[in-house]
Amino acid sequence: MKRMIRCKRITYKTVYKMNTTLPPEQQAIRDKCFHLSGTFTEFGEEDVEQSIPARFEKILAKYPDRVAVKTRECTLTYAELNRAANRVTHAILDQPNVGEGPIALLFENGATFVVASLGVLRAGKIQVPLESTFPRARLKYVLEQSQTTALVTNSSHIRLARELTALPIINIDETAVGTSSVKSNLRLPADAAVGVTYTSGSTGRPKGIIWTHRGVLYSVMHHTNTTRICPDDRLVMFRANLRAYLYALLNGATFYPIDLHQEGPASLADWLSQEEVTVYRAAVSVFRSFVTTLNAAEKFPHLRLIVLFGEPTYHTEVELYQKYFSDSCVLASSLGCNEFGDYAYYFVDKDMALPSGVVPGGYPIRGTQILLLDERGNTVGVDQIGEIALRSRYGAVGYWRSANLTQAAFLPDPLHSDKLIYRTGDLGRVGSDGCVFHLGRKDFQIKIRGHRVYLTEVETALLELTGVKEAVVIGSEISPGNTRLVAYIKPTESQPVAAAELRRLLADKLPDYMVPATFVILDSLPLTATGKVDRRALPAPDGTRPVLDTPFVAPQTPVEKLLSEIWAELLSLDRVGVRDRFLELGGDSLTATRILARVLSQFQIRLPLRALLEAPTVAEMAGVIVQCQAAKMERQELDRILAGLEGLSEEEARASVNKYPT
Repeated sequence: MKRMIRCKRITYKTVYKMNTTLPPEQQAIRDKCFHLSGTFTEFGEEDVEQSIPARFEKILAKYPDRVAVKTRECTLTYAELNRAANRVTHAILDQPNVGEGPIALLFENGATFVVASLGVLRAGKIQVPLESTFPRARLKYVLEQSQTTALVTNSSHIRLARELTALPIINIDETAVGTSSVKSNLRLPADAAVGVTYTSGSTGRPKGIIWTHRGVLYSVMHHTNTTRICPDDRLVMFRANLRAYLYALLNGATFYPIDLHQEGPASLADWLSQEEVTVYRAAVSVFRSFVTTLNAAEKFPHLRLIVLFGEPTYHTEVELYQKYFSDSCVLASSLGCNEFGDYAYYFVDKDMALPSGVVPGGYPIRGTQILLLDERGNTVGVDQIGEIALRSRYGAVGYWRSANLTQAAFLPDPLHSDKLIYRTGDLGRVGSDGCVFHLGRKDFQIKIRGHRVYLTEVETALLELTGVKEAVVIGSEISPGNTRLVAYIKPTESQPVAAAELRRLLADKLPDYMVPATFVILDSLPLTATGKVDRRALPAPDGTRPVLDTPFVAPQTPVEKLLSEIWAELLSLDRVGVRDRFLELGGDSLTATRILARVLSQFQIRLPLRALLEAPTVAEMAGVIVQCQAAKMERQELDRILAGLEGLSEEEARASVNKYPT
């Protein structure tokens, strides 16, 4: 007999029980990467019922001399990291004007963020990480909405910090040296709030996701046990958020934070090989960009596991993995959300044949049940489509200072008083064996380069601009896994609007991944019979070069012509002038990486990612390439001359050199 349970807005009907363990074939694939790991100790469920500092203390006592964090500029053992973090803790506790509210962190993705974050944890404070690359208006909003009482930063960002706030600012580069232990014997309960991470909001404003110690530790526990992280592992990640670095540091492993704003994918291969990295975790688009820089000789023998997240993993990513990585390396495609982290995995090895399309979302982790809900809130059956909801006592617990948003998304579980049911807004279906298939967003949220973007937030920013009367933003997939934002604009009658100006104005309000790549100007937006914007009737971008302040100038030299063709192809434009600026054409970091990979292939010249910032037009890039080619030819000629001089007497060598003009 089916049992109906009604609770507030939602009704659950017991239809089937989700499989919460990997089937044998998936376990066999996952276990292939375990032989490269060292001595593994399972992260027990009892270890979740404590504070994060308490767990770190145990790891510190066992591995004080192991390397905890390493970048190109900095190496910290666990003991050194502990001392540095304690200095931050003392600076916070000694600050007379710091209240009980959250502490903001303003850093780049690196070792300093880890030091500061651990220091805030030791002080028993709630932390609010800030992305230093985000626009000032967004950072100021987060500081105001979170009601932070102080900001922790370093000398590199002290000027920005002072522009953002009048709150007390702690510069960790100026903290007192010599402090070895914290003043307080603070004991925090597992359900105490530990961090508020901000993401875009459906109302057009960022919303803060509240994490507890238990929620973070559970995320670390299931990631540890699923991928068998051990002290010998070396983990590379591109976002040094609270959970990411703890995957390593709460297991005695080494964390390698990589800042892609400073270091492009081209140099990552050398870093992975040099440091013998074992676990590589990245957004799908970052992985795709990285692989385009590889050659067939690079197999990374120490790399045992690649974990992809943030976007659907396509069969093309699997083919790239199978081509460039060793037989002992396993690929894990994860399904997750900001409010929970990873909640399902699907493992792939070198021999697996997958059909074209998207890789399955995977099998749910232990301790979490996946429900598929229809519009009425009833669970749906096997192979039927519904909204993915997560039943667990772990994960985030709500949104900071947003009771209405919390009540809509985090629902009490009518069967278990200690659990919540979080509605993800993602659509999916579940196969008979419990495998989850992700089918996209229920609402207008999409993923751009690994970041979740609420289209309403971009639309809100557009409507605040002078000259914009109406605006609609959609995601357009120009190739599998490569989605770009397209904005449709109806301008005001008295104020003409240009795409270049819109892009410049939005860059001051939104992160770069939220600025549309293409702007389409329309006399009117198509409407449905009920008067709503008919998104399906919006015309597809025709690939015409946007109207820019710079007039079109055709390429002249062979290098300029080839570069212009490469840019036009990868930017999906009909033509590119030699003076057109890359960002004004809708370029982003992903496209920049692809252009540089094509330059390497065509001209046999490796350029850093910053090349498109320092030479942002076809003409300037052509000049750089010509200079590099000339220098390369000069080196080759010099090598030829020196090779010819070997074995000659002094008189013969002098006579030979005199043949060459100076």
